[in-house]
Amino acid sequence: MIKIICIGKIKEKYIKEAIDDYKKRLNKYTKLEIIEINNIVHPNEKDIINKEGKLILNNIKPTDYVITLEILGHQLDSFGFCDKIESIFNFCSNIVFIIGGSYGLSKEVKERSDFSLSFSKMTFPHQLFRVFLLEQIYRAYKIMNNESYHK
Repeated sequence: MIKIICIGKIKEKYIKEAIDDYKKRLNKYTKLEIIEINNIVHPNEKDIINKEGKLILNNIKPTDYVITLEILGHQLDSFGFCDKIESIFNFCSNIVFIIGGSYGLSKEVKERSDFSLSFSKMTFPHQLFRVFLLEQIYRAYKIMNNESYHK
C-alpha cells in the first residue's frame, strides 16, 4: 500500500483531475491513500511546523516505511526510484510519502523518516508536486511490471 500524507487541500480543478487520473491508473497496481492535513494558521512559523508535524505523525503506523520529500534528500532517477520502492516492498507492505507544508517538516517528522527523497533542488508548489510524485510512483510500477510507458 502507498500512502501520501500532505499539508493543504487541492482547490484547483485541473490539479484534482490530474491526481484522480493517476489514482485511477495506480489502482491496477496498489492500494493508494492520500491524506490531506489542513493548513495550520498561526503567526509563528515554528509553531506551524510543529503542529503540522504532530498531525503527520498521527497518521503513521510504527510498521510503515516513511519517505519524506525534502530538498536536501537523496536524488534518484526513475529507475533508482523504482528499485527503492521494490526493495522496500521486500520487507514492508506500507510505504508512506510525506509532502510537508510551506515551511517544511518538523524535526520529529524528519527523525521518523526512513529515507529522504529529493526530486530537485528547486522548490515546487506543494499542490502540483503531488502530481509529480504520483506520476513517478506510476512510472515505477510500469517499470516493475516491464510495461511500456512514454519517456
